[in-house]
Amino acid sequence: MKFGAGREKKKLGLYLHIPFCLKKCGYCDFYSVGYEKKRCREYLAAMERQMAYYRDAASTYLVDTVYLGGGTPSLLPERELAELFGAVRKNFCLAPDAEITMEVNPATGGKNYFKKAAKLGVNRFSVGLQSAVPEELAAIGRVHSVTDFERTMAYIARSGVEEVGVDLIYGLPGQTLESFERSLAYVTALPVTHISVYGLTLEEGTPLWERRESLELPDEECEREMYLRAVERLREAGFLQDEISNFSKEGHGSRHNLKYWNCDEYLGVGAAAASFFGGRRFTFARNIARYIEAMNGGEVRGLLSENILCPRAECMGDYVMLRLRLRAGVPLAEFQRRYRQDFLELFGEKAKKYVGHGLAVLDGAHFALTPEGMYLSNYIIADLLTL
Repeated sequence: MKFGAGREKKKLGLYLHIPFCLKKCGYCDFYSVGYEKKRCREYLAAMERQMAYYRDAASTYLVDTVYLGGGTPSLLPERELAELFGAVRKNFCLAPDAEITMEVNPATGGKNYFKKAAKLGVNRFSVGLQSAVPEELAAIGRVHSVTDFERTMAYIARSGVEEVGVDLIYGLPGQTLESFERSLAYVTALPVTHISVYGLTLEEGTPLWERRESLELPDEECEREMYLRAVERLREAGFLQDEISNFSKEGHGSRHNLKYWNCDEYLGVGAAAASFFGGRRFTFARNIARYIEAMNGGEVRGLLSENILCPRAECMGDYVMLRLRLRAGVPLAEFQRRYRQDFLELFGEKAKKYVGHGLAVLDGAHFALTPEGMYLSNYIIADLLTL
């Protein structure tokens, strides 16, 4: 899709939700279903129709980030992956230097798969390791082994893509501070540019939730120590903390994730995909059948699980909540420019309280949380926004 010379376009992130998985992980609350070839092709055809629907509305935008999440995007057969990228390029203005990220489960993708994905435009892979300890992988129902992970990383290296991230989880059943540090040491020795470290959350309805009474989980103090140890070890290994759970080598942060944290616009395609576009926040229902039917011209009632206009006050709250996830925090001058209000007049009393407790810093230009504050961010942000 071409765009006119001399016309300055707004930037847009594009999220593509691929909900198919080999098996549901014990902790996962993201929307996913088992892979079926026929269903997959129907779903991808529906995604293309949704892209075509937004073609005109997005014509004034330049898509500079694309993120394939899931589910397991690396389950897509090469033919379907090529068709998906063809639909993106057909319906959107894709920047020549767009960041294009693909999530990877180490149990998927063959010897030449990642090389072919790179030829289609993928220039960033995000690989879900979760733990380098086999017993911990088994405890959360992961379908891959550490050997699978190492083989996948070797295949990715052959693709020529150098922007590679790895995910870890702390607070796993049976995990100790020592075993978590082994996983940290393992991933920091890898040739990767990005590491995510997430705390395990037991989501209602997941297999781990059902077994929660019998699980041997680290206590709260141990989880806190794991998080702070991760911040320390990753900093020593040259990974800057971009956000509460995301660390990267300098200049290698996720441009797509920054769109979420900066309250920039993004468009989600697929069942369960969320968007912030045209002044509205909307999310498609977690239902593939309903999504496919609607995109084929059928019943649209119930297609959206969320659809709200974002008034200034609500956007302001979102901005504070999301920016405080970042190491840089809330830039005071930018807050004033966006909302025509003084951050310290609104939040100064509580902000200074957290500075006094060593949970935040206020340097005249930014209000930001410290690592200790980031671990308690849910509580701090909720308190701060209760005016």
